[in-house]
Amino acid sequence: MRLYAFEKLRVWQHSRQLAVKIYKCTKGFPSEEKFGLTSQMRRCAVSISSNVAEGTGRHSSKDKARFTEIAYSSALELLNQSILANDLELLDASDYNEIRVSITDITAMLDGLYKSQRSGK
Repeated sequence: MRLYAFEKLRVWQHSRQLAVKIYKCTKGFPSEEKFGLTSQMRRCAVSISSNVAEGTGRHSSKDKARFTEIAYSSALELLNQSILANDLELLDASDYNEIRVSITDITAMLDGLYKSQRSGK
């Protein structure tokens, strides 16, 4: 089986793990949040790893960097939604802290990836 370039990236591996974590955490959200925070958080979490993957398929460094920017923005959007979910007591403190640490790590990796893409390396 072929292993694609994005699958080797730590940032993709971590963001994929975060998406799984978000799916598991939001599974317990109230049914009235199905089309609210549950859907939004899941879409953002999936968007991070998806944009990292899509960016690796682009030929120019500028295009690659643009998809990395989108992934970074999705991570920040997910952080905001996680804060709200915590405020609404939909996430327990342990899950919230774990998500927040993951997002901090992922955004740092995305920042490094972006800088290398912009420099053309």
